[in-house]
Amino acid sequence: MSEAVRVETRGLLFDMDGVLVSSIGSVVRCWRIWAKRYDVPNAETYEVPHGMRAIDIIRSLRPDIDPLEGLREIEDLEIADTSDLRVLPGAKELLESLPPERWAIVTSATRRLMLGRLEVAGLPAPERIISADDVERGKPDPEPYRRGAALLGCRAEECVVVEDAPSGVGAGKAAGSQVLGVIGTHTLAQLHDADWVVRSLEGVAATAHDHGLELRFGAEKR
Repeated sequence: MSEAVRVETRGLLFDMDGVLVSSIGSVVRCWRIWAKRYDVPNAETYEVPHGMRAIDIIRSLRPDIDPLEGLREIEDLEIADTSDLRVLPGAKELLESLPPERWAIVTSATRRLMLGRLEVAGLPAPERIISADDVERGKPDPEPYRRGAALLGCRAEECVVVEDAPSGVGAGKAAGSQVLGVIGTHTLAQLHDADWVVRSLEGVAATAHDHGLELRFGAEKR
Protein backbone atom coordinates (compact mmCIF):
# COMPACT_ATOMS: atom_id res chain seq x y z
CA MET A 1 0.00 0.00 0.00
CA SER A 2 1.12 3.55 -0.71
CA GLU A 3 -0.08 7.04 0.13
CA ALA A 4 -0.28 9.95 -2.33
CA VAL A 5 2.25 12.70 -1.60
CA ARG A 6 2.66 16.18 -3.08
CA VAL A 7 5.81 18.16 -2.23
CA GLU A 8 6.96 21.64 -3.21
CA THR A 9 10.72 22.05 -3.66
CA ARG A 10 13.22 24.41 -5.25
CA GLY A 11 15.20 21.56 -6.79
CA LEU A 12 16.15 17.89 -6.83
CA LEU A 13 19.53 16.46 -5.84
CA PHE A 14 19.98 12.94 -7.19
CA ASP A 15 22.43 10.30 -6.13
CA MET A 16 23.40 8.27 -9.22
CA ASP A 17 24.14 4.59 -8.51
CA GLY A 18 21.05 2.82 -7.23
CA VAL A 19 18.80 5.79 -8.05
CA LEU A 20 19.32 6.57 -11.75
CA VAL A 21 21.40 3.59 -12.87
CA SER A 22 22.20 0.16 -11.50
CA SER A 23 25.89 -0.74 -11.64
CA ILE A 24 25.89 -3.05 -8.63
CA GLY A 25 27.22 -6.02 -10.61
CA SER A 26 30.20 -4.03 -11.85
CA VAL A 27 30.83 -2.56 -8.40
CA VAL A 28 30.90 -5.96 -6.69
CA ARG A 29 33.07 -7.59 -9.36
CA CYS A 30 35.56 -4.77 -9.58
CA TRP A 31 36.00 -4.26 -5.86
CA ARG A 32 36.64 -7.97 -5.36
CA ILE A 33 39.30 -7.88 -8.08
CA TRP A 34 40.80 -4.80 -6.45
CA ALA A 35 40.68 -6.37 -2.99
CA LYS A 36 42.49 -9.47 -4.26
CA ARG A 37 45.21 -7.37 -5.92
CA TYR A 38 45.76 -5.46 -2.69
CA ASP A 39 45.69 -8.50 -0.39
CA VAL A 40 42.50 -7.55 1.44
CA PRO A 41 41.35 -10.48 3.63
CA ASN A 42 38.41 -12.48 2.24
CA ALA A 43 38.67 -10.57 -1.04
CA GLU A 44 36.50 -13.06 -2.94
CA THR A 45 33.48 -12.27 -0.72
CA TYR A 46 34.19 -8.58 -0.02
CA GLU A 47 31.01 -6.48 0.21
CA VAL A 48 31.64 -2.86 -0.71
CA PRO A 49 29.86 -0.28 1.50
CA HIS A 50 27.41 1.33 -0.91
CA GLY A 51 27.25 5.12 -1.02
CA MET A 52 30.83 5.82 0.15
CA ARG A 53 33.54 7.45 -1.94
CA ALA A 54 36.05 4.96 -3.32
CA ILE A 55 38.95 6.91 -1.85
CA ASP A 56 37.41 6.63 1.63
CA ILE A 57 36.93 2.87 1.18
CA ILE A 58 40.54 2.51 0.06
CA ARG A 59 41.81 4.45 3.08
CA SER A 60 39.82 2.17 5.39
CA LEU A 61 41.00 -1.05 3.70
CA ARG A 62 44.64 -0.19 2.97
CA PRO A 63 45.73 2.94 4.87
CA ASP A 64 49.34 2.07 4.03
CA ILE A 65 49.08 2.60 0.25
CA ASP A 66 48.89 5.72 -1.90
CA PRO A 67 45.11 6.31 -2.01
CA LEU A 68 45.27 8.07 -5.38
CA GLU A 69 47.03 5.09 -6.93
CA GLY A 70 44.40 2.75 -5.50
CA LEU A 71 41.65 5.09 -6.71
CA ARG A 72 42.96 5.14 -10.28
CA GLU A 73 43.00 1.36 -10.34
CA ILE A 74 39.42 0.84 -9.11
CA GLU A 75 38.21 3.66 -11.37
CA ASP A 76 39.80 2.01 -14.42
CA LEU A 77 38.26 -1.35 -13.48
CA GLU A 78 34.76 0.09 -13.08
CA ILE A 79 34.87 2.19 -16.25
CA ALA A 80 35.84 -0.91 -18.26
CA ASP A 81 33.12 -3.13 -16.73
CA THR A 82 29.73 -1.97 -18.05
CA SER A 83 28.27 -5.28 -19.23
CA ASP A 84 25.17 -5.22 -17.02
CA LEU A 85 24.78 -1.49 -16.34
CA ARG A 86 21.15 -0.42 -16.78
CA VAL A 87 18.89 2.58 -16.36
CA LEU A 88 16.52 2.19 -13.44
CA PRO A 89 12.74 2.43 -14.00
CA GLY A 90 11.42 5.96 -14.36
CA ALA A 91 14.82 7.66 -14.22
CA LYS A 92 15.08 8.76 -17.85
CA GLU A 93 11.49 10.01 -18.00
CA LEU A 94 11.84 12.00 -14.78
CA LEU A 95 15.15 13.61 -15.75
CA GLU A 96 13.85 14.59 -19.18
CA SER A 97 10.86 16.30 -17.57
CA LEU A 98 13.01 18.58 -15.38
CA PRO A 99 14.32 22.04 -16.28
CA PRO A 100 18.15 21.81 -16.26
CA GLU A 101 18.47 24.50 -13.60
CA ARG A 102 16.28 22.54 -11.17
CA TRP A 103 18.37 19.39 -10.72
CA ALA A 104 21.87 18.15 -10.05
CA ILE A 105 23.65 14.85 -9.51
CA VAL A 106 25.46 14.48 -6.19
CA THR A 107 27.43 11.25 -6.33
CA SER A 108 30.13 9.39 -4.43
CA ALA A 109 31.57 8.32 -7.80
CA THR A 110 34.41 10.26 -9.40
CA ARG A 111 33.42 12.65 -12.16
CA ARG A 112 35.14 10.49 -14.78
CA LEU A 113 33.30 7.36 -13.64
CA MET A 114 29.97 9.19 -13.34
CA LEU A 115 30.14 10.63 -16.86
CA GLY A 116 31.18 7.24 -18.25
CA ARG A 117 28.22 5.50 -16.66
CA LEU A 118 25.73 8.13 -17.79
CA GLU A 119 27.03 7.86 -21.36
CA VAL A 120 26.75 4.07 -21.41
CA ALA A 121 23.26 4.29 -19.88
CA GLY A 122 22.12 6.92 -22.39
CA LEU A 123 21.12 9.38 -19.69
CA PRO A 124 21.64 13.15 -19.97
CA ALA A 125 24.63 14.55 -18.11
CA PRO A 126 23.41 17.46 -15.99
CA GLU A 127 24.81 20.96 -16.12
CA ARG A 128 25.35 20.78 -12.36
CA ILE A 129 27.42 17.99 -10.78
CA ILE A 130 29.00 17.33 -7.40
CA SER A 131 31.25 14.28 -7.60
CA ALA A 132 33.71 12.62 -5.22
CA ASP A 133 36.45 14.86 -6.65
CA ASP A 134 34.64 18.03 -5.61
CA VAL A 135 34.36 17.54 -1.84
CA GLU A 136 36.71 17.13 1.09
CA ARG A 137 34.26 14.99 3.05
CA GLY A 138 32.02 12.42 1.38
CA LYS A 139 28.66 11.05 2.43
CA PRO A 140 27.37 10.66 5.16
CA ASP A 141 28.84 14.13 5.72
CA PRO A 142 26.39 16.86 4.58
CA GLU A 143 29.02 18.68 2.47
CA PRO A 144 28.09 17.06 -0.88
CA TYR A 145 24.40 17.95 -0.62
CA ARG A 146 25.02 21.45 0.67
CA ARG A 147 27.30 22.08 -2.29
CA GLY A 148 24.78 20.52 -4.66
CA ALA A 149 22.07 22.87 -3.43
CA ALA A 150 24.40 25.85 -3.86
CA LEU A 151 24.80 24.90 -7.54
CA LEU A 152 21.02 25.32 -7.87
CA GLY A 153 21.22 28.72 -6.19
CA CYS A 154 19.36 27.69 -3.05
CA ARG A 155 19.81 26.17 0.39
CA ALA A 156 19.82 22.44 1.06
CA GLU A 157 16.70 22.95 3.20
CA GLU A 158 14.87 23.99 0.03
CA CYS A 159 15.79 20.83 -1.89
CA VAL A 160 14.67 17.22 -1.99
CA VAL A 161 17.46 14.63 -2.01
CA VAL A 162 16.84 11.33 -3.84
CA GLU A 163 18.87 8.46 -2.37
CA ASP A 164 19.10 4.67 -2.16
CA ALA A 165 21.69 4.19 0.62
CA PRO A 166 21.57 4.94 4.35
CA SER A 167 24.83 6.92 4.13
CA GLY A 168 23.30 9.17 1.47
CA VAL A 169 20.03 9.50 3.36
CA GLY A 170 22.07 10.54 6.40
CA ALA A 171 23.99 13.09 4.34
CA GLY A 172 20.78 14.61 2.99
CA LYS A 173 19.15 14.82 6.41
CA ALA A 174 22.30 16.29 7.97
CA ALA A 175 22.29 18.95 5.23
CA GLY A 176 18.72 19.86 6.20
CA SER A 177 17.00 18.45 3.11
CA GLN A 178 13.93 16.29 2.87
CA VAL A 179 14.90 12.89 1.50
CA LEU A 180 13.08 10.58 -0.89
CA GLY A 181 14.46 7.06 -0.51
CA VAL A 182 14.41 4.59 -3.43
CA ILE A 183 14.33 0.86 -2.67
CA GLY A 184 16.93 -1.19 -4.51
CA THR A 185 20.34 -1.56 -2.94
CA HIS A 186 18.66 -1.31 0.47
CA THR A 187 15.31 -2.30 1.92
CA LEU A 188 12.42 -0.18 3.12
CA ALA A 189 13.47 -0.85 6.73
CA GLN A 190 17.05 0.21 6.04
CA LEU A 191 15.84 3.53 4.61
CA HIS A 192 13.90 4.35 7.77
CA ASP A 193 15.49 7.81 8.15
CA ALA A 194 14.15 9.00 4.77
CA ASP A 195 11.07 11.23 4.81
CA TRP A 196 9.40 9.07 2.15
CA VAL A 197 10.31 5.87 0.30
CA VAL A 198 9.26 4.70 -3.16
CA ARG A 199 9.78 1.42 -5.00
CA SER A 200 11.30 3.23 -7.99
CA LEU A 201 11.21 6.58 -9.78
CA GLU A 202 8.60 5.19 -12.15
CA GLY A 203 5.76 6.70 -10.15
CA VAL A 204 7.49 10.03 -9.43
CA ALA A 205 6.25 13.00 -11.49
CA ALA A 206 7.42 16.61 -11.43
CA THR A 207 5.79 19.81 -12.65
CA ALA A 208 7.89 22.95 -12.98
CA HIS A 209 6.62 26.39 -12.03
CA ASP A 210 8.17 29.82 -11.44
CA HIS A 211 9.46 29.04 -7.95
CA GLY A 212 10.54 25.43 -8.35
CA LEU A 213 8.89 22.04 -8.68
CA GLU A 214 5.85 20.17 -7.49
CA LEU A 215 6.60 16.47 -6.94
CA ARG A 216 3.90 13.80 -6.89
CA PHE A 217 4.44 10.18 -5.94
CA GLY A 218 3.03 7.26 -4.01
CA ALA A 219 5.09 6.70 -0.86
CA GLU A 220 5.36 3.32 0.80
CA LYS A 221 3.56 3.09 4.13
CA ARG A 222 5.81 2.25 7.09
